[in-house]
Amino acid sequence: MQEFFESIGISTPVFDYLVMPLLIFFARVVDVSINTLRIMFVLNGKKTVAPILGFFEALIWLLAIGQIFQNISNPMSYVAYAGGFATGTYVGMVIEERLALGRVLVRVITPEPLPELVEYMKEKGYRFTSVGAEGRYGKVILMFTVIKREMLKSFIGKLKESHEKAFYTIESVKRISEDDLNIMEDRPRFTSRLRSIIRK
Repeated sequence: MQEFFESIGISTPVFDYLVMPLLIFFARVVDVSINTLRIMFVLNGKKTVAPILGFFEALIWLLAIGQIFQNISNPMSYVAYAGGFATGTYVGMVIEERLALGRVLVRVITPEPLPELVEYMKEKGYRFTSVGAEGRYGKVILMFTVIKREMLKSFIGKLKESHEKAFYTIESVKRISEDDLNIMEDRPRFTSRLRSIIRK
């Protein structure tokens, strides 16, 4: 690789202290971003996509670590490696957030019923369960619903409109039992969303 850059007029010091660290940095960004996405797909039960991402993640990591060992006396390689890891973690989280794949379980606890929220969920076709429960300060209403992550923002907005101080928790859901809510419905949207993110 060094011979190639020298053939196009890049000197050895520039290659060692600028080009190679940049290559290691960007390789690590891609590697760690893929790792973040792979973990997301594993948690969502994507048995086809996760192994493919794992292959490229391992391949890129080996290339990056190989360059580290070839330039073990260059401190810039270590800085680039660590900086790429940190940046890749952030980039992976941003991509994962924008893809918003999978579904989440939302629990809502309020001291009184929320008829507006119930009507909203019925209009949107959400499956939900509402039960009476006992809280620290007396009777409460406990609601459960499983929704697509892409719908979460609008749902929380509606919840805040209905009860500003409503308590809620959100958890990722790996699998669900009903055919019409099968998690594999997310597969076509993944491709289109990934294309839109790349275009940006």
